[in-house]
Amino acid sequence: MSSHIMPTYARLSVTFEHGEGAWLWDEKEQRYLDALSGIAVCNLGHAHPAVHEAICQQSAKLLHTSNLYQVASQEKLADKLTEMSGMTNVFFSNSGAEANEAAIKLARKFGHTKGIATPAIIVMEKSFHGRTLATLSATGNAKIQQGFEPLVEGFVRVPYNDIEAIKTVLSENTSIVAILVEPIQGEGGVNIPASNYLNQIRALCDEYDILMTLDEIQTGIGRTGKFLAFQHNGIVPDVCTLAKALGNGVPIGACLAHGKAANLFTAGNHGSTFGGNPLACSAALAVLNTLSDSDLIAQATEKGDAICSAFQEKLQTNPHIVNIRHLGLMIGIELDTPCTKLVALALQKGLLINVTQDKVIRLLPPLIIDASQISQLVETVSTLIQEYTNQ
Repeated sequence: MSSHIMPTYARLSVTFEHGEGAWLWDEKEQRYLDALSGIAVCNLGHAHPAVHEAICQQSAKLLHTSNLYQVASQEKLADKLTEMSGMTNVFFSNSGAEANEAAIKLARKFGHTKGIATPAIIVMEKSFHGRTLATLSATGNAKIQQGFEPLVEGFVRVPYNDIEAIKTVLSENTSIVAILVEPIQGEGGVNIPASNYLNQIRALCDEYDILMTLDEIQTGIGRTGKFLAFQHNGIVPDVCTLAKALGNGVPIGACLAHGKAANLFTAGNHGSTFGGNPLACSAALAVLNTLSDSDLIAQATEKGDAICSAFQEKLQTNPHIVNIRHLGLMIGIELDTPCTKLVALALQKGLLINVTQDKVIRLLPPLIIDASQISQLVETVSTLIQEYTNQ
């Protein structure tokens, strides 16, 4: 490992050389089943033909001109995104953190248009919104905030999945301008709220005339069995942020707006040098067109149900299993003991997984995973859990 790379990650000692579908190969040509998808990024798997072709064709023509000019692929992508989401317009960035930065700025701009001098946003405990200074401040994780104080002001934190706590803040604080929430907390432990949680938040945002802002960076682009997770609830937020799987590995972020948020930004309010460049937008268009022309999103529900049913059967007698929860192909297996060692043990077995919040095995397999790969995933993880907890 190069000593010239800042040690911001505790990297595993493996280097991948190429991939295809749900498989990755290292420099020794050892094959691994990718049940993490680059942390919910490669929903279409690795080296997907449509994404590969779009990147090759676009790179041969044009990579960058800047947002001083019209960008045809950006306009097509905006049309496709708003069609699939029900939102009105979009600002393109390079990452999820940048998309959330735009959402935070939208909320503050909204507050100032209402004459609120110090606008505040309700955020959740155990949330994750990024590592820029503002998104770090919005994130509900003291560990990753430590050492970067003073944090950005203007965030009021409440427990996740607690509507009464939100109501209390709204009744006491007249400076609240938005609620920022993940439909499912990924980094927080694959925490799935009550089925009407988002509906209740939508109603409160309407009642108090504030922005409902959803961070769909991990839950979006088909991961949960809908194109966007909020579509399970039959609602439309005021602001929605996307990234990760939007480009299937090509960096791109998007902040979508609707209703009272759609016309807040005007020329000069926000910008990005690289955001929405021709290459990234061409890749994202290939992703969306592939999803539109297939039943992969619907299959995410079927495959997720099958995976979790198999885990329930294999692990039902293990007393160390706290919970197995999922929505689509966003899966969490919570143990009653820290299990971060399972990541390295799984790697030795040719499987890529993740552990978050010390005790939750997080599985984010690509939407294109097939039946035999599902069987291998379930068998390997179940065996690892049984062996580990038996110790």
